[in-house]
Amino acid sequence: MVPHLITALNGPINELEQRILDTTPAIERWFRLEWMEHTPPFYSSVDVRNAGFKLAPVDTNLYPGGWNNLTPEMLPLAVQAAMAAIEKICPEARNLLVIPENHTRNTFYLANILQLKRIFHQAGLNVRFGSLSPDITEPTTLTLPTGEQITLEPLVRTDRRLGLKNFDPCTILLNNDLSAGIPGMLEDLHEQYLLPPLHAGWSVRRKSRHFQAYEEVSKRFGKLLGVDPWLIRPPTWTRC
Repeated sequence: MVPHLITALNGPINELEQRILDTTPAIERWFRLEWMEHTPPFYSSVDVRNAGFKLAPVDTNLYPGGWNNLTPEMLPLAVQAAMAAIEKICPEARNLLVIPENHTRNTFYLANILQLKRIFHQAGLNVRFGSLSPDITEPTTLTLPTGEQITLEPLVRTDRRLGLKNFDPCTILLNNDLSAGIPGMLEDLHEQYLLPPLHAGWSVRRKSRHFQAYEEVSKRFGKLLGVDPWLIRPPTWTRC
């Protein structure tokens, strides 16, 4: 199943796009081999800018939002991807704890994590939300403009495990970029998978290093395509 994107732009395929289409088998094999050598992010989103003659990522988010923007047709693909990702990490996973941002008044963000819950629920997981916000001291149910509801619960740290009252997850998914720092309750967890890892948070990660790494990747990928890496690299990367 392949998603079909709706676009208002129609016209002849430019040279770079045609080169990518023609090299699809080699590209897919390249990704497959890279994922064998390097662990990919559990989930991410990438902002891409298309100038027609040039196509380049300008930002990568390891704590992606916007799940509520997925169309109904995309949902089965998202569930399938979630199942594959969970099976690689914890095949026997039953309970998933999601730790969101502290945007309790941002209804768009709440719709985003509610959609994330639907995806993992359909992938066979019990999903609940644990909040880092000091304002959440008891289970708090919020109602979205659509009438849907979402419940945020205070996190409970016991010994070296993190969970909720009467809820012990084997996997914890961060949808919080930790820009304010790493809370102590997330450290030194025992036999629990924390995704993404703490060193992916913005308090310790730098975009400049990301683009330095991407420069090397773009050189290798450009060689694979037979194009100048400049065509797939943002022009402002040296100033990030």
